Amino acid sequence: MPNHNITRHIEALVFSSSQSIGTQEIILALNAVFNEEFTEAQVFESIEQIKEKYSHDDLSIELVFLNNGYQFLTKKDYHETVNQLQLHRSKKKLSQAAMETLAIIAYRQPITKLEIEQIRGVNSDYSVQRLLEKELISIDGKAETPGRPILYSTSTLFMDYFGLNNLNQLPQLKDIVKEENAVGENVE
Repeated sequence: MPNHNITRHIEALVFSSSQSIGTQEIILALNAVFNEEFTEAQVFESIEQIKEKYSHDDLSIELVFLNNGYQFLTKKDYHETVNQLQLHRSKKKLSQAAMETLAIIAYRQPITKLEIEQIRGVNSDYSVQRLLEKELISIDGKAETPGRPILYSTSTLFMDYFGLNNLNQLPQLKDIVKEENAVGENVE
């Protein structure tokens, strides 16, 4: 089947993927369907064609490289409209406790539940369970400490949800902490 248009197949793969999809996943799918070997160069050429197609102003979505893969996202002009929909879907909203727990995991990963609880000062069973259910965190193995507690880290869905390519893009704590919240004198 040498006359197939892989660009449309790649477009369908990106569209149907609930998370960003990498070039290697695309190549594996194409190789399986067409029973031939595709190269990264062929995929990149098709990706560029798809980006060009969706760059026109008459479309509300665009192809974006995110978290080492590709995903269709709403263009910035439509964020407020989509935000209104998200506000009405409050069942997916995270509680303050879950957001605190997620922030601790994001900045200190991999981390055990005991360490999370020591930082927060309260039991975090429910928050950790909710974050696992929402697939914003994942189990990252077991610690080498007595009792071998479970280690938690952020997931690829976390990266997609917050629009991050890597954890270095998280805001630095020094950028968040305001001077009026500081206690004591700043000594240099």
